[in-house]
Formats: sequence, C-alpha cells, structure tokens
Amino acid sequence: MQKSVPVVDSNQIPLMPTTPKRAAKWIKSGKATPFWKHGIFCVRLNVEPSARNYQNVACGIDPGSKMEGYTISSATHQYLNIQAKAVDWVKKHVKTRREMRRSRRYRQTPCRQPRWNRLVNKIKLVPSTKARWQWKLRIANWLSKIYPITVFVVEDIKATSWGGKWGKSFSPLQVGKDWFYSQLQKIAPVELLQGHETAELRNQLGLKKSKNKMAEIFSAHCVDSFTLAYSAVGGETKPSNQNLLVVTPLRFHRRQLHRLEHAPGHIRSRYGGTMSAGFKRGSLVRHPKWGLTYVGGEMVKPTKKEPDRKVISLHSLETGKRLTQFGLPQDIQFLTYNTWRTRSVTA
Repeated sequence: MQKSVPVVDSNQIPLMPTTPKRAAKWIKSGKATPFWKHGIFCVRLNVEPSARNYQNVACGIDPGSKMEGYTISSATHQYLNIQAKAVDWVKKHVKTRREMRRSRRYRQTPCRQPRWNRLVNKIKLVPSTKARWQWKLRIANWLSKIYPITVFVVEDIKATSWGGKWGKSFSPLQVGKDWFYSQLQKIAPVELLQGHETAELRNQLGLKKSKNKMAEIFSAHCVDSFTLAYSAVGGETKPSNQNLLVVTPLRFHRRQLHRLEHAPGHIRSRYGGTMSAGFKRGSLVRHPKWGLTYVGGEMVKPTKKEPDRKVISLHSLETGKRLTQFGLPQDIQFLTYNTWRTRSVTA
C-alpha cells in the first residue's frame, strides 16, 4: 500500500503528495479525480489548490548492470522506492542480427550494398548503451510528471579506461553517462556522487547494503538511492518507508520477414511487431475471466464462420507469464497504453 499519493493540478503540474486518507476525502467530495500513472495511484485536483507551497524533493538514482534503485524523498517524507530491472538484452540481439546479415552476404544472397560508415570520427551511442540509459531517462521522466522533483542525485559509475589513445572519453559507458546527464539536466538540476562517497555516507547513517544484488529488498539497491536523496535534502537518517515498487520493462520484438533463417517452403510465419488484433502490445486490458492483464502476441485461430479470426495472448502483471493464448478481441476492455509492468513488494 502506498504511504503517500502524488497530486497534480488540472494542468497536470505536480504538487506536493498527500496522505491516502486525505486523497480519499477529496475523491468522495468531487474535489479530485483518481487515476493511475504506470502502476502508481495518483489524484488530479478539479479545483485550484489553496496553496502551492513546495519542499525540496530529491530523486536518488543508483544505476546498475542488472537492477537499479530510485528513491523520491524530501526532508520530512520518504515517498517512493523503485527497484527497476535494467535493459540488458539489446547487445545479444544486435550481435545476432549482425551475424545473420553477414551470413547472407557470404552466401551472395541478393541484398543492398553496405553503406559507407557515416559515423567515422563522430561520438555515437551504441544500441545497447543507448537502450540502457534511455530506460533510466524514461523512469526519470515518469517520476517528474507526478512528483515536484527539484534535484536528481546520481551515483556516478566509473568508466573503464582502455589506456593509450583510447581514453575513457571513448568508453561506451562514459558516452552513455554524458548523454544521460545532459538529458536529465533538462528536467531538473543534477548532482553526482562517486561510489566511495555514497558508501561513506551510508556507513555514517548506519545503513547496511545487501550482497544479494538480485533480491527484491530495500537493502539491495534502494538503500543507496535513499542515501543519495538524503545527501541533497537531509531529513531522517533512517528510512521510514522500505516498501518497493518493482518495475520490469517489456520486451518488444521487431517484425521479421523470416525467423532468422529462410522458412522451408517459402512459408513465412508472422513474428514481431507492435500490434495484436488492433491492440497495442503491452497495453493494460481487462478480461472477464483473467482480470487485469497486458496484451502479448496474436495468432489466427480460424472457425467455419470466421476463417480469419484472430486471438490474443494475455499475460500476468505479477510474473509476466502467459495466462491464455485465446483471448477474443471483443471480450477485452482497453484501459491504457503500457511499456512496463509493475508490482508492489511490502517490507
């Protein structure tokens, strides 16, 4: 259960969060309208707020290779802890695509000629690095739309230096960091702390960090994001809220003419894309039997009356597992678009 409820005005400008009890009174009296923003319950005021007093609200970000931590807090309240799974599958997919393209050219399969390298002597974000840092930016944008964030505090990851003329300025990690900080600066001021500085402050606060990085507990990653936020706004030295909102990005596959290799008999099976029988994949929907789910793939399930009838796969928000392959479009109620799934973990 949320210990605080984000509030926005009629123009979608975030205000200071309120308590669930007060939010319930506003909704009952018609003063506010409830809505969900990617797994977080919020309210939108239908009247002009009595005051627009703001406190300093910090967002601590602890980047990681597999899991990441985010904490929203002020000097008086700790509003939200997020543990997000990192996007780590792009590098493997790009490698597979490159190998298949090269094998087709080796077989002298008809294809376009290779383009000349237009990025020579230019700094670029490689696909895997770009996907990782774009994911962090998406979460920061999402949080900034419901919380009045005044500063982002990020633990600065040390880039790998290759020595010689290939210094750290050419490291993909360094290029990704610089791009992320420049984009984050457009939302709110950014402060950086080195890893050893975070550890020293965490020890001063008497907090311990778990060695199990994949555990869905506060001490795995959010203990560092809490420490980062504390460094900017101060407040209580002990976390008052250790509940987690676990965020997992959804994987969408590109549409492919063939499943890597040429299909036998020239029969091309449908694969990839972003639409399933008129529904955008990942969308939150409600089904009369399976309840609140999200949209997966589609397939043709013909009948005598409908030879082209399409059915949709529905997936669980908790685990991501497929619940059914045979969801009928007419039975599904569309709720909202979605690109990740969330679930709450109570401490």
